Formats: sequence, C-alpha cells, structure tokens
Amino acid sequence: MHTTLVKIDVKIEFVERFIAATQLNHEASVQESGNVRFDVLQMADTPNQFILYEAYRNASAALAHKETAHYLTWRETVAGWMASPRQGVQYAGLFSQH
Repeated sequence: MHTTLVKIDVKIEFVERFIAATQLNHEASVQESGNVRFDVLQMADTPNQFILYEAYRNASAALAHKETAHYLTWRETVAGWMASPRQGVQYAGLFSQH
C-alpha cells in the first residue's frame, strides 16, 4: 500500500472554502479504483491546519490520482489559500484491513 500524509496550513479566512473544496476532492477520490482510504483531518485546536491521509493500492494508483480532473481542480482552487506550501510525506503501508 502506498500512503501519503499531506500537511496543509490554510489561511484562516479560507478555512470554510478549503473544507468545501476538499470535500469534493475527497468524494471523488474515494471512488478511484486504486484508492484504499482518503481521510481529511482538521486539527482540533488549530482549525486552519489539516492532514490528508491518502492510501492507494500502489504507487501507480497514487500517481494516477494526481492526474484526475478532480485533483487538478482541487489543487488549482486551493492554491491561493495556503499559508505555506503543502508538505506531502510518503509512507509504505505495512498493515491494513484491505
């Protein structure tokens, strides 16, 4: 399994719009054939900080995600709302229920 944790720091004035745009991306991402999991986490005490937990069956499926229309739309939509650049860290999933 190919997993990426994406740390996102959103400008506070764009948090609600970011959540709405990210929900659309989430809903389409979980429909991808190679997707295992796509969670959107908001930090409880710092509501403008998020983690996207993206798990795909393999690296090819994760790469295919980045070519989808919904991802490209999301990336373009939220680009100006970032307080700092997104940080994605890749992990190899060792244990999974899938």
